[in-house]
Amino acid sequence: MNWKEGFIAVDWGTTNRRAYLIDGAGELVGEMEDESGVLAVAPGEFPAAVETLRTKLGDKPLLLAGMVGSNRGWAEAPYVPAPAGLADIAAGLCWVEPDRTAIVPGVSWDRDAMADVMRGEEVQLLGAHAAGLVAPDALVCHPGTHNKWVRLEGGRIGPFRTVMTGELFNLLREHSILADLLAAPVTTGAAFEAGVRHGLANDDLTAELFSVRARCLLGKADPADAASYASGLLIGSDIRVGLRSVPPGEVAVLGRPELTRLFAAALAVVGREAREIDGEQAFLAGARRIVEAMG
Repeated sequence: MNWKEGFIAVDWGTTNRRAYLIDGAGELVGEMEDESGVLAVAPGEFPAAVETLRTKLGDKPLLLAGMVGSNRGWAEAPYVPAPAGLADIAAGLCWVEPDRTAIVPGVSWDRDAMADVMRGEEVQLLGAHAAGLVAPDALVCHPGTHNKWVRLEGGRIGPFRTVMTGELFNLLREHSILADLLAAPVTTGAAFEAGVRHGLANDDLTAELFSVRARCLLGKADPADAASYASGLLIGSDIRVGLRSVPPGEVAVLGRPELTRLFAAALAVVGREAREIDGEQAFLAGARRIVEAMG
């Protein structure tokens, strides 16, 4: 298939997928989103799931990124070791259908006792740099289910650390003793900032989470503020990890606007300038550059 005439880029996660039709001029001309994440696709059914994308967006080559390349996805695309740039990612593509469908490899970090991995974020990170949205040497915070703190070094993905902040909040909201208190929307007001400050200054996260309930029971806190405080607490603890041993300077916060807004507000509490970058725009830029790098 002729990639120069256009292709479909897919951000295929655990619970949903987003597909974008990009024409030969590099312009976005169509898109779709559904809940057919990798966990919703039975083994052996990925070819059919892919054909639904082509039925809706056209018979074009497919560039797939995210958990579709994991051991729970269609085919496992081996990790490219960091430091990794666009050329490394393009060279590591896993071709599940020759010249027709490729899966983007993830990136790994393996130094001494440190081990970490990412899948999908690499397209956004490298795309943000390629589009001039992030400097070649920058600290990037990528909020999500599994938040990433990444050092870009010379335009390549360098050391990074994952914090399970988003997943922890969702687990607490759905399955913990705090569930009834965490149903309210999270806002960036005084309760959120108080949670951020506590998380930044203390290492008692699990104990303080229980105190969220106790203070409400004893009339020391308004239950309506519980979700915002708990979110701030988790994000403050996250930032405490992410900014450890990091020199002062701007933090690029990359991802979905509803999440970048929370992390930017939390970073402001500690006096760090944050620049929010739309993850979808970065993903599209990254997909375009990976296709260009195929040669």
